[in-house]
Amino acid sequence: MTHHILVVEDEAKLAQLFERFLQYKGYQVSVASDGLAGLATARESQPDLLILDWMLPGVSGLEICRRLRSTGVMVPIILLIAKDEVSDPVAGLDGGADDYLVKPFYLEELFARVRAHLHPNQEEDSDTGQFADLSLNRSTREVYRGDRLIELTAEEFDLLDYLLSHPCQPFHRRTIFEQVWGCDWSDDNLSILDQCVCCLRKKLTANGEKPLVQVLCGVGYVLRE
Repeated sequence: MTHHILVVEDEAKLAQLFERFLQYKGYQVSVASDGLAGLATARESQPDLLILDWMLPGVSGLEICRRLRSTGVMVPIILLIAKDEVSDPVAGLDGGADDYLVKPFYLEELFARVRAHLHPNQEEDSDTGQFADLSLNRSTREVYRGDRLIELTAEEFDLLDYLLSHPCQPFHRRTIFEQVWGCDWSDDNLSILDQCVCCLRKKLTANGEKPLVQVLCGVGYVLRE
């Protein structure tokens, strides 16, 4: 079954980006560019999920939430909120939204929220992991970028597996070291982790691919595009 998602976003380029990305992920997508059109489309087409920008011409995303909920429409709603627009995103949840994302965000973060609301009981394949063009098989301990097989050491594989299990989530180096290798953190281990990350990054981009393991100065590391 192909789920239908309605995107209500007045920024044309952003709406087109969401549409293409979600279609690529296998969803049917409709787009509305203002609040009144979005409200009407939501009522007429009865989508399986609604992605609403908070600030819209005509009727705000929050008002759309309230009107839909007042008439018994219980479709999952994700609000998109700009940092400088709303000081209290909890107001959106109180207004009927199920979830929210603060702009700017990564598309994989949006996909994770969509997947959580549309497939809440879907079991993930525990043997495999996927992010962008990166795939990992825990049974065979094989890693691919596209169709390129990447040879990793045991330490590099375990590190990548941990980051891949938490995409777009930054981790402090201490947390990574303790969670991946189960060892107590010490300053002496700092160079070990940094060297492992350096080797992993080189192997993942050996053919000129875009880097996925990002370094966050003063924080640690994160897997993201």
